[in-house]
Amino acid sequence: MPLIECVPNVSEGRRPEVVAAIVEAVRRVRGVRLLDASSDAAHNRTVLTLAGEAGALTAAVLALFEAAIGLIDLHTHRGGHPRFGAVDVVPFVPIEGVSMDACVALARDTAAAVAERFGVPVFLYEEAATRPGRVNLEAIRRGQFEGLAAKMADPDWAPDFGPPHPHATAGATAIGARMPLIAFNVNLATDRLDVATGIAAAVRHSSGGFRYVKAMGVRLEDRGIVQVSMNVTNVEKTPIFRVFEAVRREAARYGVAVLESEIVGLVPSAALVSAAEYFLQLQGFSPRQVLETRLRESGSS
Repeated sequence: MPLIECVPNVSEGRRPEVVAAIVEAVRRVRGVRLLDASSDAAHNRTVLTLAGEAGALTAAVLALFEAAIGLIDLHTHRGGHPRFGAVDVVPFVPIEGVSMDACVALARDTAAAVAERFGVPVFLYEEAATRPGRVNLEAIRRGQFEGLAAKMADPDWAPDFGPPHPHATAGATAIGARMPLIAFNVNLATDRLDVATGIAAAVRHSSGGFRYVKAMGVRLEDRGIVQVSMNVTNVEKTPIFRVFEAVRREAARYGVAVLESEIVGLVPSAALVSAAEYFLQLQGFSPRQVLETRLRESGSS
């Protein structure tokens, strides 16, 4: 059976009752598995991880939009993560028995349905992008909600679907197709945002760092510390242990220690196995030595 992952990011992470209502709206859709829902108060953002077939995922995304638009007003939203929509971004990810082209078609069909039903302008990004300047999400979201009306007044920033102006309270959204990524954050033992921003610049691709890393510095106000917030877009070519070590070394240059790291949402087991191999210096280790892997193999034989 074709299996597609969908990872909507919603601009709410501080009101549990709102998050619960959005999650429940998705949970009621038949044929969709809700694998995870992770909220971050500092970012004021919730990341959902869904899996299913194309039709069910489109229905789930529409249910999510209906709930989010009724509960989120970006005029009052504040948080550490850039955003331009109540439902900020919706990527479709091919997992098993499905091609990237199929996910691109799904993204475009879902974008058309969202725009028609809710009057939200939609920009297609990554593999679904209709022009080179919209491949990267950062370019689409630059200016955030506050600058969106002025940005869309430029004909070059007309949306792919929907009205040529932002939704009054929900802004706009980006819908696309991409390969799996890991949302990986490293928290630092300092309150200096310039340190986190400098480290982010050192490790991200756009300023000369790792090819498959996007990064920014974020202040975690409630904890009095800062964070290097990253997306690792290809963990095979850029393992997370390598990224962690680079952040740690850069932090040391500022005389700052790493407090901890965190993964937002789900992660492929291979990424954790490779980190264990590296940090434990395991000799001749095989993923088949993982107990759960062998149990799955024996159960399918």
